[in-house]
Amino acid sequence: MNALIPPDFRIEDVIVVMTAISTFLVILAVWRTFLVRNPMGPRLKALARRRQGLRDEMLQTRRRSAGELNAEHVNFMRSVVDRFSLMRSSVTDTATLKLENAGWRSRDALVAYLFLKFVLPMATGAGALLFFHGLNVYNMEPLTRTFCSLVVVVLFAYAPDIYIRNMTDKRRTAMQKGLPDGLDLMVICAEAGLSLDASLARVSREIGPAHPELADELGLTSVELGFLPERSKALDNLARRTGLASIRGLVNTLTQTEKYGTPLSNSLRVLSTEFRNERMLKAEAKAARLPAILTVPMIVFIMPALFVVLLGTAIIRTIDGLGGLR
Repeated sequence: MNALIPPDFRIEDVIVVMTAISTFLVILAVWRTFLVRNPMGPRLKALARRRQGLRDEMLQTRRRSAGELNAEHVNFMRSVVDRFSLMRSSVTDTATLKLENAGWRSRDALVAYLFLKFVLPMATGAGALLFFHGLNVYNMEPLTRTFCSLVVVVLFAYAPDIYIRNMTDKRRTAMQKGLPDGLDLMVICAEAGLSLDASLARVSREIGPAHPELADELGLTSVELGFLPERSKALDNLARRTGLASIRGLVNTLTQTEKYGTPLSNSLRVLSTEFRNERMLKAEAKAARLPAILTVPMIVFIMPALFVVLLGTAIIRTIDGLGGLR
């Protein structure tokens, strides 16, 4: 150890070196303390990566897990639709909106809808003509056979629209039931300091198991808020896809909050209370209609049995008494 130290190196020199090193470290620590870091660079890069991921998630084909179509079938239907230029018709925009309201947002769903609208009337019409006119199973008159064939064609021509309407009504009912709970969670997220898109994403994850329809729409809106140039466009898309007056009211509230800077939590709390009261009023209205609805079943099924039990014995005794007077 002594060989590493120069012979003319004294203890005073050691103290000077240690003091210089300590001074340098203190100055470095103070300088790093007052150094203003700019975290925007890494955050902007992370935000760009997340926006790209959200864009890829949004643009990929969104299919319903229970209704995925075979690729060969989709290709065949697309070839028929392209051959007859059905995608260029004026009803394409209306059909797209109907399918979005029912929960189908992929292009394959639009192709299947246009294919069924085009093929079902012709296929069922040919089958009805063969069944009623060719086979004449029920031995009906020619006019009656023609009328039955037309009824079958019209029924299957409107069958896709009827099915989509039923799915839309069920989906809207499910979203209407889950909206007050979703708004309560949004109030909690807003009071915790989360932004609108972060609140929608968190609410979408939390209510997914209980209300998957509403969670799907809120999650998609959160994605659109991340990459659309206008945030109001994402909110308008939410109202357009759902078609609910309550969702439209929520969108108007969120738009005003974004525009004028009003407190988000207060507005959402008022909306949540209003929707919850509306749901309670609907339940009370159904309960109030219950006695009137049960009147007919009581008269038809309960009252005859009650009369038999109460008056049966008296009628039998009266008949026996009148028979003994002969």
